[in-house]
Amino acid sequence: MTSFKERWEIQHNWQLIFPFLGILSLLYTAYLFSKNIIRSFIDRHEQRLLYYALLAVAIVIFYVIMLRFFLWCFKKLAGKWKTNYRWEMIAIFLVFAITGTTAMRIAKPLLYWFGFNRNIFADGFLGSFLYWTARIVIILPIYQLLLIFFGTLFGQFTFFWEFEKKMLKRMRIIK
Repeated sequence: MTSFKERWEIQHNWQLIFPFLGILSLLYTAYLFSKNIIRSFIDRHEQRLLYYALLAVAIVIFYVIMLRFFLWCFKKLAGKWKTNYRWEMIAIFLVFAITGTTAMRIAKPLLYWFGFNRNIFADGFLGSFLYWTARIVIILPIYQLLLIFFGTLFGQFTFFWEFEKKMLKRMRIIK
């Protein structure tokens, strides 16, 4: 445990919550991927044993792949994102994951409440393109607010405030 704490620069036990949440979220994501892929090939009610065996194997495979990917991302972004401790990178990744998921979850009912749904656009490529473009443009302010909110909850307000300003400057919304 001490080598783990040293690797992630954890000084206090409460900071262990971030690697723990990271591991849990990776496992849950691996489960969701595995479940959806395996259900498309095997009926879990007819072949229960095969379904659960493949599910367990797929969860392990997806977990390892995603863990390696995110550790690679940590290495690449460590110099680019200025953080005081390595565990803060985990907190930042969690904030991005929670913000994106939350924005997508609340977007559909919110847009539907405003009368904005898929039916007002024509069928086909152009209608789909216009719908998703408009949806993303409408969701963007919600995402920005949620990013600051969740960043503050995870103790990373300064990072996300600077990130927001940088993003808005690149989009030429602010100078």
